[in-house]
Amino acid sequence: MTTPSTPRNVLGGALTCCCTSPMTGFYRDGFCRTDEQDQGRHVVCAIMTESFLTFTRSRGNDLTTPRPEYQFPGLKPGDRWCLCALRWKEAYNAGFAPPVYLTCTHERALDYVTLDTLRELAFEE
Repeated sequence: MTTPSTPRNVLGGALTCCCTSPMTGFYRDGFCRTDEQDQGRHVVCAIMTESFLTFTRSRGNDLTTPRPEYQFPGLKPGDRWCLCALRWKEAYNAGFAPPVYLTCTHERALDYVTLDTLRELAFEE
């Protein structure tokens, strides 16, 4: 049973873990949870693809190079990662959005993109 403080996913259920290897999330706890400290809204749990990683690098956000000072291991295709909602939406509009896990995507993603749009690229439901 969930409590009012339990983070919710875009389907209305309890938010589930996106990934712990590599450890993802704004708080590096495996969950795409957010609050006012997370200005980027890292709320979309996505499976990295080569085309998305190339796209985001072309926009000035290299996700493939490790950055130990931020506890960031560098990503490769197949990794799961909590993405910024607006970056995912930008990639979607450009045709490069990676697949998403809806049960692991925080409900705040709906502030930026519709559930129908997320469902288009849902890996599971």
